[in-house]
Parts: sequence; structure tokens; C-alpha cells
Amino acid sequence: MITQPSSSSSPAPLPADGAEAVQQALGAEHAAVWVYGLVSAFLPANLDGPTLEGMTAHRARRDATERLLAAGGATPRPAEPAYVTPQPVTDQASALAVLVTAEVDAGVAWRAVLERTDDAAVRTFALEGLTGAAVRAARWRKVAGVAPVAPPMPGVP
Repeated sequence: MITQPSSSSSPAPLPADGAEAVQQALGAEHAAVWVYGLVSAFLPANLDGPTLEGMTAHRARRDATERLLAAGGATPRPAEPAYVTPQPVTDQASALAVLVTAEVDAGVAWRAVLERTDDAAVRTFALEGLTGAAVRAARWRKVAGVAPVAPPMPGVP
């Protein structure tokens, strides 16, 4: 469940540095949704559940992030038409690798939000984003047979 930062009758605008960090996190969410759609064609049916779960989580976080930005007086940036993966996705191994990359990128982006805001509700929202991305990255690393499954400091590039 995604906790949306509470909104009062007149939400406070996000400071410029914090708003830019949230915009970057929104971009990471847009990219993650796109990646999950891409990799679904390369993963076996037994991974349909975790793939759908990841895509659903990123869609929900993307939508909540857009609402957060709008409530803070910023216009959410739209998704790009497509994204460039670090390597071509041609099989299950490359699909799993790009899923890990998307989750790490999302974690890094949400950690940056934590570093750029003092607002408790926004920090909680960002921490949930970081935690969710770190857990999904660990799950995909495990499926891919990558060790270590979890880095010591999730969200650190």
C-alpha cells in the first residue's frame, strides 16, 4: 500500500530542490513501468506474477508521485515515449538484468528525495519508494542468481 503524503486544504509548495528530486523519481517510475512492459515478453510464465506485481507497484507509485507534485504546485513531467536500456534485452538473463537496473535506479531516485526534503510526509513517501525498489531489486537478483542479493546500502548508486 502506498501512503500518499497528506494534503491539507492548501498544500505547501515543494521547495525547488525537493521538487526536482521528486520529478527525477517520477522519471524513474515512468522508466520502470516501461521496463516491466518490455521484459514481460522475455520472461517465462512462472514469473508473470512477480512481473505484474512490480509493474502494478510502479504504476501506483507513479500515479501517487504525480499527485504529490501537482499538490505541491509543480507540473508532473510526462513519460518518455521509450527508454534506452543499458544493454539490449534479448533473453531471460538480459531481461532480469534490466529489471534490477530499473529497481536500482528507482531506489537511487527515491534516496535523493530523502536527501532533499525535510517534509516528514514526503520523506515517508520517499522511504516507502526506496524500500519497495530495494525489495524488488533483491527479488530479481535472487531469481537471476546474482550475489549479493541485497547491497549494504540500497539507494546508493
